[in-house]
Amino acid sequence: MSRFRQNHQRSSRGSGFLAKGLLMSVILIVFMVYIFYQLKDQIVDSPQAQQNKKYEIKYESDIEDQSQFYEAEEDRDYLPETKGNLIHHTYYSLDYNEQWEQANWVAYRLTKASLLVPNVKRSNRFNYDSQISSRSAVHSDYTHSGYTRGHMAPAGDMAFNQVAMTESFLMSNMSPQLRGCNNGIWKELEENVRDWAFDNDELIVISGPIFYSKNPQKIGQKNKVAVPEAFFKILVDNEGSDKKSIAFVIPNSTEDDPLSEFAVSIDEVEKLTGIDFFYNYNENGFNESTLESEFNTKYWKVDKKRYRQRVNNWNNQK
Repeated sequence: MSRFRQNHQRSSRGSGFLAKGLLMSVILIVFMVYIFYQLKDQIVDSPQAQQNKKYEIKYESDIEDQSQFYEAEEDRDYLPETKGNLIHHTYYSLDYNEQWEQANWVAYRLTKASLLVPNVKRSNRFNYDSQISSRSAVHSDYTHSGYTRGHMAPAGDMAFNQVAMTESFLMSNMSPQLRGCNNGIWKELEENVRDWAFDNDELIVISGPIFYSKNPQKIGQKNKVAVPEAFFKILVDNEGSDKKSIAFVIPNSTEDDPLSEFAVSIDEVEKLTGIDFFYNYNENGFNESTLESEFNTKYWKVDKKRYRQRVNNWNNQK
C-alpha cells in the first residue's frame, strides 16, 4: 500500500447504525454531541495535529493563501528552456507546444509539507486551458481514441488544496497515454515520487512527452493531439549535503520490468527531447554538470510491493 496518495482512487469511510426507534436515535445523537464537545479541545494535541504543527501546516479550511508550498512565479528559476508558450499556473508551470497540442514539459516543486495536508476531493473535470491563446486541446479530443488523459503533474501531487487539484485537470497538463502505461508503470512511478519527496523534504519534478518520430500518430477531432512514444520524469533533490538527481524514460506501453530498468541521467533526457534543463538554475550551488550526468538508483529506493501490484493487478486492468 502506498504510504501517501495513490492515483485514480479515493478511499472513503463511513458507518451506519441500525436505529431501533426514534427515541434511541435521539439519545444517540445527544450522546455523540456531548462526546464531541468533550474531545474537541484534545484534537489539537493529536499526533496528526502535532505533526502538522511541526511543519507549520494548517488544514485547508484555515488557509487563505496556500502558496507557501511553492515558490512564487518569479522565483521558479529551475524551469527548463522554453520552446513554446510558457504558462504559469498557481502551483506548476508548463511549456505548451501548439504543434503537438500538449506541454513540452510540466514543472513544479513537490514538498513533504504539501504531502502532509489532507486530500481534497478529486476533481475529475477536465477543462481546456484558457491561458493558452491558441486554445489547448479539449476533453473530447481524447474520447474514443484508445488513449487516456495522462497527467504530467499528477492529481495526487496536487491534492493539498482545491485550486491545485482543479488546475491539475487542465487539458494542457494532459498527454495521450495508453491505459497500460497510465494505470501501470506511470502510476507506480508517480506514487514512488511522492515517497521520495517525503523522504527528501522537497523535490523538483519535471515531466513531459518524448517523440521519436517527426510524424507521430495523432488523435482528436477538434485538435490534432500527437501521441508520444514515451514519457520522461526528472527528479532533483537539491537540498542539504546529499544532492542527487535521477530521470526516467517510460515507454507509452504496458511494462513488466522494474522501474530501475528505465532510469537514466538528465543528460540522456536532454538528448531525447532537445530541451536544456536547469540552464538557469543556481539555487543552493546547483552543480549542473554533475547532477545532470550522474544518477544512482540506490538513492531512490522503489517500493517492491507496489511493483508487484503493478505487474499482478494494474497491468491487467481494462
